[in-house]
Amino acid sequence: MTNEKTSLWGGRFAGGPADALARLSVSVQFDWRLAPYDIAGSRAHARVLAAAGLLDPDELGQMLAALDDLEAACASGEFRPTIDDEDVHTALERGLLERLGALGGKLRAGRSRNDQVATDLRLYMRDHARGVAQAVVELADALTEQAANNVNTAAPGMTHVQHAQPVTFGHWLLAHVQPLLRDLDRLRDWDARTAISPLGSGALAGSSLPLDPAAVAKELGFTAPAPNSMDAVADRDFVAEFLFITSLIGVHLSRLGEEVVLWTSTEFGWVELDDAFATGSSIMPQKKNADIAELARGKSGRLIGGLVTVLTMLKGLPLTYDRDMQEDKEPVFDAIETLELLLPALAGMISTMTVRVDRLTAAAPVGFSLATEVADWLVRKGVPFRDAHEITGKLVALCSVRECELEDLTDDDLKTVSEHLDPSVRQILTVESALAARTTPGSTGPGPVAEQLAQVQHHLDTWRSWAVEKVVPR
Repeated sequence: MTNEKTSLWGGRFAGGPADALARLSVSVQFDWRLAPYDIAGSRAHARVLAAAGLLDPDELGQMLAALDDLEAACASGEFRPTIDDEDVHTALERGLLERLGALGGKLRAGRSRNDQVATDLRLYMRDHARGVAQAVVELADALTEQAANNVNTAAPGMTHVQHAQPVTFGHWLLAHVQPLLRDLDRLRDWDARTAISPLGSGALAGSSLPLDPAAVAKELGFTAPAPNSMDAVADRDFVAEFLFITSLIGVHLSRLGEEVVLWTSTEFGWVELDDAFATGSSIMPQKKNADIAELARGKSGRLIGGLVTVLTMLKGLPLTYDRDMQEDKEPVFDAIETLELLLPALAGMISTMTVRVDRLTAAAPVGFSLATEVADWLVRKGVPFRDAHEITGKLVALCSVRECELEDLTDDDLKTVSEHLDPSVRQILTVESALAARTTPGSTGPGPVAEQLAQVQHHLDTWRSWAVEKVVPR
């Protein structure tokens, strides 16, 4: 048992650090969340020290028991960092020394905070990436369920926020699922690259002690030890890449949020949000605001900011470890916490919203959205598309002057515009025929949308087991 202040450095210094330096250096207020992962690494390190003959069997048993007790004390809140603890590693060594006395000091052999923190952060991120993936799957499930209910619901597809061509609303909802599926793929690809263990790299040069980095890597759920000790402690590609993925998720959520804001507006009125997932106004009693969707837009900037912070921090660092890297953790923690808050709220909002099928269907043909059907009809009659486009444009111009729709034009009007037009063109001037004509894979017809729906559901099913995997074996 010891009451001395714990420090992981200082032997060559005549005195302690200035208060200003100590306050600037401290990181335990945010890196304490790495404690379970640091203890897991300590268990693995203790075993390789024993295998190297640096701990005898009795010492190993005492060490593992003390680590178990320390882990339980951390989980219960009985053991907490103090203002004198510089970081999570310092706090945990203090806890170990309190339990083991001088024996606890043996655990530091052959490792450095440089390889420790790189290992802890990889473990933490791999673990929490699966939580993010699970929440992404839940949002994709909510969108997919709404899409399944609207495979045949006609809607006005848009480009430039202008009515373009009819689509099914199910197809539109699934268009928001596809980028989420790519985000999930990116997370799994990232995880494969991040499953490399830095432990054994020491400060930068490895260790002269007969350690076994491969055994440590296996115990901690990594696929292999790092191939280069200098790169192992200097590498933060895995942080930057993860923050890129979370930023892109944020952008995808922002685009979905923007559309929900439009869909729920009085001008659109296509969707009604459940009261539990909307807010009101402190002055206007009639208001029902899509705050979750708006926060999805706003928080994307926060996620992008974290990525820019880390890239800027990394861009000029010489090898190997530099204290600048203390700035790598808070953006990661913030990105994970942001998505853990945002994704369930969005999933709840989407799963409980009511789609106004009547309004969508009524809006589908508005704005000459069937004009392309006329051009395609002319092409099937042998008219070059360039000419068909010109003819159809003249039809639209005539309708604009008359303030009528395409189907309101008379047979004489059709002939006046072009000799290629005849009354049979009216057969394709319906939303139903336009949608039914879309039969190619990936298009908006009910048939292809049903096929896409099945593929999406199968893809999501393959993700569920990965998202709940435990990264670090006990």
